[in-house]
Amino acid sequence: MRIDPLNILLHQEHKTNIKFYLISGNESTLIQKINSEIISIYKKNENASLVSIDSLNEFIEEESLFGNKKIYSVKSCKGINEKIINSLRNLNGIFLFVQENSQKLKQTKKIFINDEECCLIDCYEISRDSKIKILNSFLKKTNLILEKNIYWLVVERLDNRYVFLENTLKKIFELSQKNINLLNINKLLTLDNSGKDRIFFDLLKNNKEIINTYRKKIVSNTDVNEFYYHCKFFCQLIIDCKDEKEYQKKIPIYLFREKQFLIDVYRRYNFEKRRLLLKLLSSTEGVIRKNADLSLAFGLRFLLSLKRITIS
Repeated sequence: MRIDPLNILLHQEHKTNIKFYLISGNESTLIQKINSEIISIYKKNENASLVSIDSLNEFIEEESLFGNKKIYSVKSCKGINEKIINSLRNLNGIFLFVQENSQKLKQTKKIFINDEECCLIDCYEISRDSKIKILNSFLKKTNLILEKNIYWLVVERLDNRYVFLENTLKKIFELSQKNINLLNINKLLTLDNSGKDRIFFDLLKNNKEIINTYRKKIVSNTDVNEFYYHCKFFCQLIIDCKDEKEYQKKIPIYLFREKQFLIDVYRRYNFEKRRLLLKLLSSTEGVIRKNADLSLAFGLRFLLSLKRITIS
């Protein structure tokens, strides 16, 4: 079976019939977090003890003095197949495999998806929707209250990589409620008006300028994801709002300088262009996730396609 890492982070899902976990993906900080969370769950709920090994070649079955369950944290999936898994099913232990994506891992993932006692947890950079859920959970646990404009600013500025996102939330928690204001949040999030999110506001410039700006500011797969989700936010506003009045209300307050630009862009969209925009978002997101090594090129293609739809 497959489990969303967000369900682990927010403690929404813990299936007691799982014996084998595979934590994979390409977001190393989220992989590490999920790994530690699962270990913590079994230590807390079942008083399990941890045994770390590099591969199953080092596995030795040991009887616990008090009969406690063991968590075998295995750094490599080398040698895993259905026969090996079947041979380990009846042991009083949990096997936790941690390995980032590779071509050799595809067959192993299929085994974990199709087996009821196996669980695949794929960890990728955190989407905007997941950021909202994480932030909501954080606010509920800490009893902090954010004004609407500050809330959406935080959502837009939270990093796609878990460790940086978590650090930002810790910094917010360190502020007293009375000091949670737009000025302090701006300082905390180290806003940069020339950052990756600003590329969207170059949308109506000529292609040469757009390409030059993109290549200067987008230099990694992480940059592509951050840039894409900023653009997706603005695109989703265009798609979701039924008229200009609703659209203006939903423009974040901190973008007051860009408000007229955003309105001008919205006015260019009719029903057919919204349909094309939705199709572009869907296809781009799928391509970026499946072809991480080529995401820089796909990000630029997305930007130029977005411009073409907008000005057509």
